[in-house]
Amino acid sequence: MDDQQPDRVNQTAATTPSTTWWRRPSSLGILGGALALVVIAAGFAVGSAARTPAAVSAVPASSEPSVSPSAEIPVRPVPQQAIPAAARTCSVESLTHDPRLGTFQAQVYNVATGEILFERDPDTPRATASSMKILTAAAALHVLGPDYRASTRVVAGPDASTIVLVGGGDLTLSRLPSGTEPVYTGAAHLDELAKKVTAARKAAGISEPVRRILLDSTYFGGPTWDQSWPATERQAGWLSHITALQVDADRADPKAFLSPRGEDPIGRAGAAFAGYFPGATAAVGTATTGATELASVQSAPLSTLIPLMLVPSDNTLAEMLGRQVAIKMGTGNTMAAVSQAIPEALKTYGLDTSALTIADTSGMSPNNAVPPAYLASLYLKVEAREANLGYIRDGLAVAGQTGTLGYSNRFTGANAVARGHIVGKTGSITRAYTLGGFIDAADGGTLAFVIYATGRVSESARQGIDTVATGFYRCGNGLSNH
Repeated sequence: MDDQQPDRVNQTAATTPSTTWWRRPSSLGILGGALALVVIAAGFAVGSAARTPAAVSAVPASSEPSVSPSAEIPVRPVPQQAIPAAARTCSVESLTHDPRLGTFQAQVYNVATGEILFERDPDTPRATASSMKILTAAAALHVLGPDYRASTRVVAGPDASTIVLVGGGDLTLSRLPSGTEPVYTGAAHLDELAKKVTAARKAAGISEPVRRILLDSTYFGGPTWDQSWPATERQAGWLSHITALQVDADRADPKAFLSPRGEDPIGRAGAAFAGYFPGATAAVGTATTGATELASVQSAPLSTLIPLMLVPSDNTLAEMLGRQVAIKMGTGNTMAAVSQAIPEALKTYGLDTSALTIADTSGMSPNNAVPPAYLASLYLKVEAREANLGYIRDGLAVAGQTGTLGYSNRFTGANAVARGHIVGKTGSITRAYTLGGFIDAADGGTLAFVIYATGRVSESARQGIDTVATGFYRCGNGLSNH
């Protein structure tokens, strides 16, 4: 059920392939109204990172943070660089006791100063759901680089009538004809590959028609499905079997983001490719070492794949990239190999990875565990565009507008005030709901934040998370830790 909304309502933002998925809003944080008048919180000096959450009873979800009455916000608010802890009186404490949030964890930074404004149990590792994709993207950008492209090759077979289709882990390869856009922007197409093969064989003087196509998917090894992933996710259209050779991430409909996935992605790819060679049959096989390459096609670059993964929360794409990282790191080509590869790759960013437990790279597994503090610190580096992390900053969904934050059940009612002012990555599995990213706050400041709601939670946790995030938006740099 990763990052879905109930009954698949209004999924236009996540199902239509379009570069608008990751377009950043032209002006965030500009307000033309007045702040709601609310009550001053208890006034006493506290440390900015005090870890002493007070026990407060649950309150209605519509509650707003407490802040002293103020005049209208200027049209172009000026960010406050640093506010003394004693002066930060805007509290969201009551919002954090919403029963919809289950076990609540969070951490919020003032991006300009690096100061922790708010935190609740930030160091305990728990399931991330699809927020794991931020770690996957960061690891891939370091190990593979933004210009990396996955390749699909065709090599000569053991005889003149045989060719071998060799999967290189490009799960975005499309069976749609060139010129017809699939889910994945800039994807390579099988018809282009077939034309190149025909031309290469002709140039080599091979007159024998192609009668047999061997399908080599050995670039990825091990099980194609993790035991912790619900099998229902294939039919629901959220994830395919992870094989090195497949087309359109094994979607029944290559143009629909949420489309049922099959049970034989290699066979689907082979059947589609064989269609370009009349009379040819396809069967699983392997390429001979040193076989002559006839043709190849490449995926879109990683810089393009990052938003295609993050905005609609594409699980198959995340698993593809995670496996490519493991192979490049030399830890192996199986699902188990990512457990070592991802933390090792992330060390380059100077953050302690010892508390990370990586079970997969999509976040579908409940066995992943990452402290909110780690993710929040990584977001700070994303905002600073350290190394190549700016591609993540530009590839996040926008609240109320795009991707999994554009669903009709996100940032509604009183929370609609934050639409267009929050960008981030959602996460949703059975016992874990998360959201992290950036807030262009009402006072003009920028916050980096992470929210976890885990344990005894349901789909309504999304709205509880939205309410807390909206509280952060209203408070801005005046956010109190109490």
